[in-house]
Amino acid sequence: MNKFLLGGVAILALATACQENDDEVLEPESFKVFSALIADTVAYEDYVSDIKSVNNVEIRTRVKGYIESIHIDEGKFVKKGQLLFKISSQEYKEELLKAKAALKSAQADLKAAEIEYNNVVQLSEKQIVAKTEVEMAKAKKDAAKAKVEEAQSVEYSAQLRLSLCDIKAPFDGFVDRIPNKIGSLVDEGTLVTTLSDNNEVFAYFNVSERDYLNFMKDQKMGNKTDVVELVLANNELYDQKGTIETTDGQFDSETGTLAFRARFKNPDRLLKHGSSGKIRLQRKIKNAIIIPQKSTFEIQDKLYVYVVNSNNELEAKNIQISLRLP
Repeated sequence: MNKFLLGGVAILALATACQENDDEVLEPESFKVFSALIADTVAYEDYVSDIKSVNNVEIRTRVKGYIESIHIDEGKFVKKGQLLFKISSQEYKEELLKAKAALKSAQADLKAAEIEYNNVVQLSEKQIVAKTEVEMAKAKKDAAKAKVEEAQSVEYSAQLRLSLCDIKAPFDGFVDRIPNKIGSLVDEGTLVTTLSDNNEVFAYFNVSERDYLNFMKDQKMGNKTDVVELVLANNELYDQKGTIETTDGQFDSETGTLAFRARFKNPDRLLKHGSSGKIRLQRKIKNAIIIPQKSTFEIQDKLYVYVVNSNNELEAKNIQISLRLP
């Protein structure tokens, strides 16, 4: 009995609420109306970019051995020629000593061969020995000279391998991660760190064929469109402007885009190799139709704008737009 009573109360309340809603009078809403302007302006388009250091190299070993000492730390700035790593060098020192000893021995043999050759030449002039003896002495001297040159080459190679035990910075830059620590055995070609010169950076970005043609058209007309801006990952504008230097020689057949490269100065070393951002490319547009950004909205990559129709009613229209004002 109580259940039927509660049900009746709920239905009565719902009916009362519906009656109250029917009695409500909707007041007309007012909207602020803007008229579209036609004027010359500057528009922009943002392109995702990859930032790379102008100089970024992998530092690898050229000899095999144990890492004897590390003279830098990760993330630190180093100068050109500064010692970074030292590989155990005792084995290469011994090879150099052997090479020097072999060179001295070869030089002594050459000196003896030269003396013998000179003596044979004198005896030949006195017709004491045959001319064949002179030729044999000359051949021995030439062979001794060749052994000296070979020994010099071996000594140079030994000196070079010994010098490669000291790994030095090829240019000024910042040291990256150091995967191998002191005592690690490294082979020839092992990666010990990466060095980046962040004084200047490259920003690579891809543009469509349409945007590429517009860019080249602006360049031909004398518009300075090669100066670009960089929007950082935190949506702040980088305080240095860059310049477009070059483009790829052909379009990517899969994406239909062409790669551009811009150069930025980086005096404060804020930009790092491998960071990301957006290149902001500006264009000068004549007789552009300008509408407020707040009167537009997007649904599934389609842009709509609110307009007032002939019946003075507000409706949304789908429009095509390629550039937006900042």
